[in-house]
Amino acid sequence: MNVTQKPELHQDWIDPHAIGIVRALQKRGFMTYLVGGCVRDLLLGIHPKDFDIATNARPEEVKSTIHRSYIIGRRFQLVLVRRDEMQFEVATFRREVRDDEKDEELPTADNAFGTAEEDACRRDFTINGLFYDPIAGQLIDYAEGLPDLEQRWVRMIGDPFKRLAEDPIRIMRALRLKHMIGFALEPTLRQAMCEAGGTLATAALPRRREEILKWLKLKNPDLAFREAHDMGILQHLLPTLCKRLESEPEAGELFYNRLRQIANVASHASRPLDPGEWFGLLMHAFVRSFVFVDLGGHSPPVREMMEDDELQTWMRDELGMFKLEQTIAVKALHVESLLAKRQEFQTRGERRQRAVISSEAFPLALQFAESDYLLSAGDLMFWRQTYDRLKGEAPTGGSGRPRRRRRTRKPPGAKPQSGEVRS
Repeated sequence: MNVTQKPELHQDWIDPHAIGIVRALQKRGFMTYLVGGCVRDLLLGIHPKDFDIATNARPEEVKSTIHRSYIIGRRFQLVLVRRDEMQFEVATFRREVRDDEKDEELPTADNAFGTAEEDACRRDFTINGLFYDPIAGQLIDYAEGLPDLEQRWVRMIGDPFKRLAEDPIRIMRALRLKHMIGFALEPTLRQAMCEAGGTLATAALPRRREEILKWLKLKNPDLAFREAHDMGILQHLLPTLCKRLESEPEAGELFYNRLRQIANVASHASRPLDPGEWFGLLMHAFVRSFVFVDLGGHSPPVREMMEDDELQTWMRDELGMFKLEQTIAVKALHVESLLAKRQEFQTRGERRQRAVISSEAFPLALQFAESDYLLSAGDLMFWRQTYDRLKGEAPTGGSGRPRRRRRTRKPPGAKPQSGEVRS
């Protein structure tokens, strides 16, 4: 174990609520630290997005100490603390389950409570195994993460071949971490990732989906996908894409260029994109690179695309897109082709205009058009302003007042229709 007060962390970048939680638990005598990615980012001069906390206090003890805290999880419990718009996870130190404990009906996927050192050594990468005490200003390194941080290595804690066999998703995490912070993969880890790539097919689809989503949120997502292809990992993760890249290398470069545009689209969005929009942009990059390279003023056939075996395999079986996400993404391709026809749109009546604007796929279609550079700045502003104006208005009749349904008067003595009740 290495305990040091150098290098100094950016103390002002630590959320005061996180410091308050650590202080409250320490006052009750519990060993408590900031841990993981937030410590790594602070050391790299990056503002952390989240602050995770690790302690030797049990979940019930954390809950009784910290107000507005909730125990979550069934198989392994941790505590969620809410402060303003932030959430903090407080986890009890964990250790690997011993073989003799597996006979005691303790689920093998779970982890038993342990010490701080045991907790650090069961984490994935050395630079994620650092602890920081913001009260004492001490940095605790059980896994030799500081030397790797200084040398800019992504290194697995323990034997990478064994650790990747335990959880193949670590392959995707290693690639994401490398491209997120600009480090290099330690050679033995890189070799293990190449050899274990085939095991990704055995990982649960929702977990693969979550990691692909994190790749898309990288500053340069194309680099992660490109390296996964070069390492032979992509053929197991996204075989449909891999086949296209290898059979159509020129279109593949177009795909990577479109993938690079995703970060630009996300940065210009008026709100954070939801997962369906991220995956929609990835699907759009695939379709516009390999399937409909030139729309030519024509709308891609929605029904045919929804029934296309290759596209369905790509969206449903490899990306894990939900049915609604698939439908909106395909419809957005159709709506995108209409955006280039601004003059035609303006000649239509309000009802027909509203039919275009009210489509659930319209916001995503605007993002597609921005990614394709389909519209001028003036046209893009026109569509955004028209969308903001029409989406909040109620349908109106010619007088400007909401339309009212006309009531038809029945002749005296007419019999009621089936299901109609006489007054």
